[in-house]
This record gives sequence, structure tokens and C-alpha cells, in this order.
Amino acid sequence: MNISTLQMFCLVVDVGSISQAAKLSYVSQPAVTKQIHQLESAYDALLFYRKDGRLILTENGKTLYPFAKAIVEDFKRSKNTVSASNKGYHETLKVGASYTIGEYLLPGLLGRFKKKQPEINLSLLVENTPRVLEALSNGVIDLALVEGIVTDEELQVRNMAEDELILIHSPDHAWKDRDTITIQELSNERMLWREPTSGTRLIIENFLKEYNMLDKIEYDMDLGSTQAIKSAVENNLGVSIVSSLTVTRELEQGFICETKIKDVEFKRNLWLVTKKQRFNKASSDEFIDFIQNRNR
Repeated sequence: MNISTLQMFCLVVDVGSISQAAKLSYVSQPAVTKQIHQLESAYDALLFYRKDGRLILTENGKTLYPFAKAIVEDFKRSKNTVSASNKGYHETLKVGASYTIGEYLLPGLLGRFKKKQPEINLSLLVENTPRVLEALSNGVIDLALVEGIVTDEELQVRNMAEDELILIHSPDHAWKDRDTITIQELSNERMLWREPTSGTRLIIENFLKEYNMLDKIEYDMDLGSTQAIKSAVENNLGVSIVSSLTVTRELEQGFICETKIKDVEFKRNLWLVTKKQRFNKASSDEFIDFIQNRNR
């Protein structure tokens, strides 16, 4: 048994799934299962059992977890303290971003940051908001840029920018010659959505709830990417509400159209998220300063 076995045990407990722990650790499910079995052999005790398809901690597992968590956190702190003095530690930066930011906003920002700090080696993880925040909590990345809701009190959240969500439709749609529609008219349309775990979707649903419209809108199709939504809208399969960042080119070229919703403005904050910790990478501090001062 070694520290990585305890780390994997804690991760499985935290995410509640061997498959999810494997995905976050970039290893196979059998490899995770093997580590759990090794830990059970070391303690001569069953740590998990399955009930109705769910992974449940045994009493022995519940007893072990706080000890394992403390050992893992002590190891992380010792490693971070030692690594802080290692040459090259402060010259790497691992950034995680949710899809909208990672695909449409961040490439330009990273390009400008790299010109300012050419000695820093950058890596980028693009996933949906929950997975990016999991990666941050588990130390896979140094900081996260997300548009979704952040509820973990162990994370520090800063406002990075403001983004507008806009209504888009095909150039052949009946709204093509209208400047505005009422929000009630959305109930007559086929709405195209991102997947249920999308941060953008959750925010749009919350907006529509405020106007008592969410239950009145027809859920026509869930699509796994903004690009798929744009293609579906362009082909007049429905309408959608998306980040203005994602459709700048399509609007300019006339592939899709925007119509304003009268007396309604959908805006949201984009967040820069870090772990609350005593020791910060110099590269992280440099990037945070760059983001917060980029418009000056």
C-alpha cells in the first residue's frame, strides 16, 4: 500500500463512483478496483458494498475515510511545500475551463498571457463545469475558469468577466424581420438545449424560472456541444439561448440571427476559481493578475 492507494480511496468516496474516479485520474476502472482491493487486503476489511447499483461505504470504510483524508492532505501539503522550492515549479500553469470559456474566450487570453510570460509552460483542460471544479479540488489543475454555479466553500471565487446570453434562430425563421419578441412567445418554439450538466443550461433555466417560463417551453432536443446547437439552429431545427461569445462569427456572416427579448436581459458572470491554500504558484498569481488587469 502507498499514498496513491489512499488518494484513490478518498477520490472514490468523494465522487461516489469508481468509473468517475477512473475518469478524473485518467486510468482504467480495473486499475481503480485493483487499488481498492489492495487497500482492503492491507486492512483485512471490506470497505465498500453495492446497493441498488450504488457504491456504499461499509462501517469499516467510514472509519478509515477521515484518517485516509488526513494522511492525503498532509502529503499534499508536504509535497507542495517542497515543490515550491524546486526549480521549474513556478514555471508551469495548469488551467481548467468550462466549454464556453475554453473554446471561445480562453485561447486568446492564453495567447496574450504567453507573450507576456513566455517562460511559463501552459496546459489546458476543457470540460463541463462540475468536472473542471472536481479537477481543481483534486489538485489536477491550478485554477479554473467557469461559467457555472460554484457552491463549494473550500474554493475561492472571483468575478472574471460578464457575458450576455442571447436568443438565436435561423435566417429563415419567422422572427427574421422582427427587432424584438416577448418572452411568452418562446413557449411556441422548439428549444434546443445543452446537456443537463452544462453550466450555461443551468443558468438559462434559472433565468426562465424567474419569468415563470421554464415549464411552458417545449424541450425539443439536448445537444452535447454549442457547435451542435449552432448547426441545428442554422438548419431551422429550433431556437436556442447561447453565450454571445460563441456566435460572434456566425452572426457576422449571417448564418444565424439574433432577436432581442423585450424587457428581458440575460447576463451572467464568468468566474475565476482557485483553491484556498497557503502556498500559491507564482505562475498562478501572475495569471490571476493578468486576468484581473487585462482591460487596463
